[in-house]
Amino acid sequence: MPRRARTAAPHPHPPEPDLYRAARQGFHHEVGFRVDAVRSSPGDCTVTGRVERRHLNINGIVHGGVYATILDTAMGAAVVSMLAPGETTATTSLYVEFLRAAREGDTLSARGRIQRRGRHIAFVEGYLHGADGERLSQARGTWYIWSPDDRSPRPPPAGRPSR
Repeated sequence: MPRRARTAAPHPHPPEPDLYRAARQGFHHEVGFRVDAVRSSPGDCTVTGRVERRHLNINGIVHGGVYATILDTAMGAAVVSMLAPGETTATTSLYVEFLRAAREGDTLSARGRIQRRGRHIAFVEGYLHGADGERLSQARGTWYIWSPDDRSPRPPPAGRPSR
């Protein structure tokens, strides 16, 4: 069977310069989450949303993917808020701990905060609370950051066959 040439992995597009305008679109927006501009600042982002029937699992409580989505959104937006012009980012790891269940009608509030940002990696923590302030979930993650000069595809290393 002939080998196909290896293609470079796609890079995400640089985000819009206005984080709050950009936050009005995309997956998180489609599932009903919104960036709270008043409670957000550079390196720190809050995302809120109300639990609807579509967010529930077969047991009638919020699906774990909803927790992961709102936390990933808040944490990723915290990173985006610290990017230099031309930089872009994407989640490379996300570890979510589920502490308590939320139910339909509950209001969720996720906060993401950068712990450390290096040239290419940002370490972020996140917390999810209900309207009563009780912690429902917590998360840690890393985000890869591409600089404008990192965007060109690189050839495979010499001496290794292409796939």
